[in-house]
Amino acid sequence: MASARSLMQEENFLCSICLQVFTKPVTIPCGHNFCLHCITNYWDTLNDFVQCPLCKEQFHLKPTLRVNILIAEMAVNFNKSSEEKSSSPPKQAGNGNVLCDHCTGAKLTAVKSCLVCFMSYCQTHLEPHQRISAMKKHKLINPAENLESRMCKNHDEPLELFCQVDQMFLCASCKTKDHKTHKIVALEEEAQMRKTQLGLEKQSTDQMILARQQKILKIQHSLEASRNNAEKALKCSSHMMTAVMAYIKRSIDELTQVIETKQKKNETDAKGFTDELQVEIRQIQQKHLQLNQISLTRDPLTFLENLLPLEIASPKVKDWSDVTLKSDVFPVQAAIVKLETTVRREISMLCDPDFKEKQRHATDVTLDPDTANSSLYVSEDGKQVAHTNRKTGVPNKPERFDHVLNVLAKKGFLTGKLYYEVEIKDKTQWDVGIANESINRKGDLRLSPKNGYWTICLRKGNEFTANTNPAINLYVGEMPQKVGVFADYDEGLISFYDVDARASIFSFTDCKFTEQLFPFFSPGANDGGKNSAPLIITPVKVSASVF
Repeated sequence: MASARSLMQEENFLCSICLQVFTKPVTIPCGHNFCLHCITNYWDTLNDFVQCPLCKEQFHLKPTLRVNILIAEMAVNFNKSSEEKSSSPPKQAGNGNVLCDHCTGAKLTAVKSCLVCFMSYCQTHLEPHQRISAMKKHKLINPAENLESRMCKNHDEPLELFCQVDQMFLCASCKTKDHKTHKIVALEEEAQMRKTQLGLEKQSTDQMILARQQKILKIQHSLEASRNNAEKALKCSSHMMTAVMAYIKRSIDELTQVIETKQKKNETDAKGFTDELQVEIRQIQQKHLQLNQISLTRDPLTFLENLLPLEIASPKVKDWSDVTLKSDVFPVQAAIVKLETTVRREISMLCDPDFKEKQRHATDVTLDPDTANSSLYVSEDGKQVAHTNRKTGVPNKPERFDHVLNVLAKKGFLTGKLYYEVEIKDKTQWDVGIANESINRKGDLRLSPKNGYWTICLRKGNEFTANTNPAINLYVGEMPQKVGVFADYDEGLISFYDVDARASIFSFTDCKFTEQLFPFFSPGANDGGKNSAPLIITPVKVSASVF
């Protein structure tokens, strides 16, 4: 069984939120104890659920909180015990307290020090200062060492005052000479004021600690929620993909039966038509044979004698002109093509399984300072560009953008595939993409495929669009921090990706390229520092798994 001393240890009476001795302690259903104010404030920071800050147990209903009387009394007793222990003077020397100067042998702790006698006294040896009239006039202070330092070196009087202007200790004579116009207060008053300030600062630091502890708890909760969401997403995607594949398999089996049934009907119809036509052909051939035999007679008289009495019946045949056998392409083919296109597009918006393949076409892209607007700063390595709010004094070349804040890469391409990545972190405005070599670089420009630009852009920090004609608003779950640009010259394709999510953002398809193409960049205006971060061309690293 635990001893009374072990039960009274400090850690048993500390709230795990504020780290102070319990104030109005309450016990929640999981058994843990907290200050009423602390746990109430903590629960106010949570949304839609209530949980213990320590064991994370969640409660369906917010518990009714009542002060635990037993723990409250124990906390009060602990505080009293601590106060008594700290205030009661030790009976022996050697513990760091001021000792009585009159005691012989084991010295007792002093209760007062005299600034006249320059000595410290225990309760017993202090008695003359309380009894003798002359000694009653001595200046007694709380026990202190080095009493000589508490005397004014100029006037040999106790330093009892404090100048708030010069921030120095004074005696009564100092006050009347050099500090007449200054604000002077008693040492006790200044000390109390400073203690009050320290108390407020301590309270402020306690609140800061509590706020950060609560922030840690909130971050831990958010991380746990993120783990749960990731697990749910994986389970959901696995379940849904399995269900979709099972449905597609059933559809294929059913579709196969439908196609085979239709084909068998066509084969049956074809056989019926063929058999019927063969019968009619034999009838016609019989009439043809009869006519042929008569026509072989050369003598006119004999020919007519044989022909006139002969009755040749016409074969009973039907009109086949409108009879056809259906051989059209089955309509399922167009539907399957549409289904494939839709599935690929929707899945690529979540996480494109072909993204790593596109990254393998990474190209070393470097900015061309000769094309940069004169208000743009291009880094020496050609990997960063930002707006500087001032002209850089560069010559006005034909290839330089003179009005809009654009810049092209040094190298273009006329065939094959290209991929590069741009960090757009901490920016509120930018344009990134591909441009024709022959684009107009002077004056105000409108970015669109019609004018030789295939780009996406951000405006005002949240307006995300593809610069088609007209522009298309883009919707993403989270604003990308890094954009990947893929171009296939021969296929007429330019695609944009959220690199971290490995998800497709937008694609320009069926493009007709006829000239050299160049990577295109615009960091946008500085906007008073809100958009001062540069566009950064980053090395391409094949993405790891999202989870």
